[in-house]
Amino acid sequence: MQRTIGIIMNGVTGRMGTNQHLIRSVLAIRDHGGLPLANGETLMPDPVLVGRNENKLARLAAAHNLSRYTTDLDAALSDPANEIYFDSTLTQLRAEGVKRAIAAGKAVYCEKPTAGTTDEALELYTLAREAGVKHGVVQDKLWLPGMLKLKYLRDSGFFGRLIAARMEFGYWVFDGFHQPANRPSWNYRKEDGGGLFLDMFPHWRYLVDNLFGPVSAISSVGAVTIPERVDENGERYRSTAEDSAHLTLELENGMFVQINCSWQSRVRREEILQVQVDGTDGSAVAGLRDARIQDEAATPKPIWNPDIPNPIDFYEGWTLLPDRDPSKNAFLAQWELFLRHCAEDAPFPWDLLEGAKGVQLAELGLQSRRERRWVEVPALK
Repeated sequence: MQRTIGIIMNGVTGRMGTNQHLIRSVLAIRDHGGLPLANGETLMPDPVLVGRNENKLARLAAAHNLSRYTTDLDAALSDPANEIYFDSTLTQLRAEGVKRAIAAGKAVYCEKPTAGTTDEALELYTLAREAGVKHGVVQDKLWLPGMLKLKYLRDSGFFGRLIAARMEFGYWVFDGFHQPANRPSWNYRKEDGGGLFLDMFPHWRYLVDNLFGPVSAISSVGAVTIPERVDENGERYRSTAEDSAHLTLELENGMFVQINCSWQSRVRREEILQVQVDGTDGSAVAGLRDARIQDEAATPKPIWNPDIPNPIDFYEGWTLLPDRDPSKNAFLAQWELFLRHCAEDAPFPWDLLEGAKGVQLAELGLQSRRERRWVEVPALK
């Protein structure tokens, strides 16, 4: 038996919304015949595209054989067939859309950051809890194959006692003067919700919390390294949001995590995101898909001697973990979990409170940068 579930998809004409959420997640489920449920039913998503530009919506709908699209969010929310509201609009628009969906009694699933401030993000959680609607936040990197391998290593006890972790993230974003920019211009305008703090710190919060332990304090710095850029229309504009940030997190278990993230750093490593985890019994280096490990028995014993050529190839002695389990798109993996949560009340801990934690880390990171000091990260209530 097939059950149809209407999904309002607001803001999916943007790159991320179109590719990851619409095509590779919701439509992928549809094209594979729906999502099998525990009771034997098949859940079939029926998306309605919502946005501000009707021409863009019409083209996107036609390209993917969809009949439902509208610029009228209230009309979509008033349709009882639409049970889920999804939001991937601009950050400064998201909270308002989520509030309207909660008021309409819809389950809510949205991109991060959930709001521009911690107080507003907590308000969304409170409203959803009081309304009794199901709610979730996209935390896609938890389902990347490389991060799943790190979780497996942690759960299996490979690391022993965790000591520290280091993350390197970023790539070079062109300023638009000689090469077209490879990120949208609003990312570099604080007044439009841009900046590495608000964009990436929520990612770091859920990754660190879920892989290593709860965050207790943060120290961070950041900078606008490229003061002027060229936008999509060829117009110059002033950069007002940080394009580079460096932070250190102290965890409740005493572990430290250092994170370097920059949109103005040329990549000299295997992946755009690389995570090294060190433990008493072994270490691992993971990217988006692969992970390599080195246990204590395989660890070389270097001696500092700058007067001779380095005798050790430090890339040797690391073992590539096999791909034992089939992997799927990380966004698709979480969409399936949220749909099961809505359809059969399956567990889904990545809710609006978890989303608020990400906004909190961004806000406290900006405070640390401004005040040039460590800032405590209190538990959200």
